[in-house]
Amino acid sequence: MMLFSRVRGLPVLTPGDADRVGVVRALTVDAASAEVTHVRIRRGRLRKEAVVAWDALGAAGPDMLIARPSGGPAEAPPHRDLVGSRVLTECGEERGTVLDAAFDPVTARIEAILTTRGELPPGRLLGLGDHALVIRTGQGRPGQGLPAGGGGRGCLAC
Repeated sequence: MMLFSRVRGLPVLTPGDADRVGVVRALTVDAASAEVTHVRIRRGRLRKEAVVAWDALGAAGPDMLIARPSGGPAEAPPHRDLVGSRVLTECGEERGTVLDAAFDPVTARIEAILTTRGELPPGRLLGLGDHALVIRTGQGRPGQGLPAGGGGRGCLAC
């Protein structure tokens, strides 16, 4: 497992000759699928940011990421920072702030969201917007390693 905080600042290299592409600036997340989708790479002070799809990486380790050569710029979704986001339930109740997130570097699946109010399982994630990470009030979707029952209580229970 890797933490977002440990990935930020890692060098991104090309395979073979190990040329430095840049350093990881941020990870882009699709909250609905609870996956890291893209890596945002800072390419120097005056150069533009590069965006690489997570599945286009050759390898991810504790000391570096290896980016495979691409056929050109890929379409990337808009980026919103997960770390530092407010956490709100689907009915607007404040549930702290995201401190970090743990994910599997092989599958890119988010394993846990670490917040100021405890750990959130990925099955509770609904969406990530400009203002907050929105979560379910219930236990999440079935089949995501969560306790059985209580699949979602809705806003009446907020």
